[in-house]
Amino acid sequence: MPPTPPEPGKPPQRLQDPLNDRPVKEVPLPPAQLLTAESFYEKNGEPNISALMEHLILEGALSQELLLDIISKASDLFKDEPNLLKLNDPITVVGDVHGQYYDMVKLLEVGGQPGDTQYIFLGDYVDRGSFSVEVVSVLYSLKIKYPKQVRMLRGNHECRQMTSFFNFREECEYKYDIGVYNAFMDSFDNLPLAATINGKFLCVHGGLSPDLGNVKAITKINRFTEPPKEGLLCDLLWSDPLEPKEGESRPSVKKGGPPFVPNEVRGCSYFYSFDGATTFLKKNNLLSIIRAHEAQLEGYKMHKTNPSTGFPLVITIFSAPNYCDVYNNKGAILKFDNSTLNILQFNCSPHPYHLPNFMDVFQWSMPFVIEKVTEMLYYILQPAAGAAEPEDDAAEALPPLPDSNWVNHRASLTDDQNQTVDMATRLAALISNENAKEREAGGHKVDPEVRDRMRKKVRSIARMARMFKTLRQENETVVRLKGVCPGHKLAPGLLLAGKERLTSELEMFSHAQGIDLVNEKRPEEGAKATGPTDFRDGMSDGEISP
Repeated sequence: MPPTPPEPGKPPQRLQDPLNDRPVKEVPLPPAQLLTAESFYEKNGEPNISALMEHLILEGALSQELLLDIISKASDLFKDEPNLLKLNDPITVVGDVHGQYYDMVKLLEVGGQPGDTQYIFLGDYVDRGSFSVEVVSVLYSLKIKYPKQVRMLRGNHECRQMTSFFNFREECEYKYDIGVYNAFMDSFDNLPLAATINGKFLCVHGGLSPDLGNVKAITKINRFTEPPKEGLLCDLLWSDPLEPKEGESRPSVKKGGPPFVPNEVRGCSYFYSFDGATTFLKKNNLLSIIRAHEAQLEGYKMHKTNPSTGFPLVITIFSAPNYCDVYNNKGAILKFDNSTLNILQFNCSPHPYHLPNFMDVFQWSMPFVIEKVTEMLYYILQPAAGAAEPEDDAAEALPPLPDSNWVNHRASLTDDQNQTVDMATRLAALISNENAKEREAGGHKVDPEVRDRMRKKVRSIARMARMFKTLRQENETVVRLKGVCPGHKLAPGLLLAGKERLTSELEMFSHAQGIDLVNEKRPEEGAKATGPTDFRDGMSDGEISP
């Protein structure tokens, strides 16, 4: 039964524990009711931020009417702002958050209370984490209450293509419906693109563009649209500084080389060289570019220093600690005060556990169930075949399954679940057909030909059991790496290597970054995540679709 709204004028009530028999009493009781506009808005019409944040920390939900109202009001505020904001210190700069709500709560404690502190967020509020709705709900509410103190820029994930490919759309549909998702997408179209601080620092999500000779060019962009795959709008969200990283195919940095080279890692936009950044900064009388867009072990990175100013040409800030629950990195924010720059770091905070991409227990358990079923088939068939022969993987390929029969398609199951049941049914039909052939051929007498056929069947079932065991093991790894691979295919060698204990934070960060590198690439038009556990894909080409 869905949560009910609270009584008028009263805050949402928590679940009760009348018998005091909860096994894990240290976990706070969650709200049993939705947060509605009557409880959220104070008498003066301003949002009650503390009530909202506490409600969301306890895993409470907002009424859909309230959430849509928050989105609409914040969207109108963004729409009235220019493409290029002009800000002054004191101000706190925040990098990627990526749906890590509980870490964002810590971030706000470290950076200073909103209202007392001016904030600018550089984008990527959604995807990867499981609490993107909560993140954007709080940020939009802060924008409504403190419109001149809270500024938000657009990141490369604030678009329909990325949120459909990763998990934000799925999260919206899981927690609310497609109408809420569409409202979020329309509001993202209104987000500003860049900002200057003290007229000396350019803040942007990604970086520079060949089309950005003068910073004023940003003011002429039509931002109220889905970002294209090329052009100035795309580059502001997607470009990276040209600095080689281990495991990446970035071009080498050569002094006097081209200022921009194609960004093969992202699949769109460009790398901008430090010579290119130096030329841009000098032409626009700026000191540095402050951007987000890339995970950093320490939460920030001061890139190459400009010899003429003694200041870093580019500063990367990343505010999602232990990114995707596997990077083991710190989060960081950047504080400007009286033209002084300070970096504040913070560690990750515990959060409720979710299966990746909001999969249900049925989907999660199927690799385990099928592995056990194939093991049972192996032990049932083995006595009839006599002593088992040594297994030879190259001896015989898996037998073809009978044609699919969708007569038993059940509307109560998802397509993945129906396909799983269908495959198990076809496997059972194959075994039944083989048994019938053997009965017709020899009655109760088992001749050598039938025995040989039975042995081949046992070997095939054994190989199938090993295949599903491998898939189950990889599924466990994917669950531990939840969020890292929403729909991409990863080489199993990378996943298997991840089971070995890493000896240092740097190795852990580098390894997770190497696994996740494919997910940094912009998906092709129309591409869509395939889900976390489609265990029928990928075995023939040596990849697993997690």
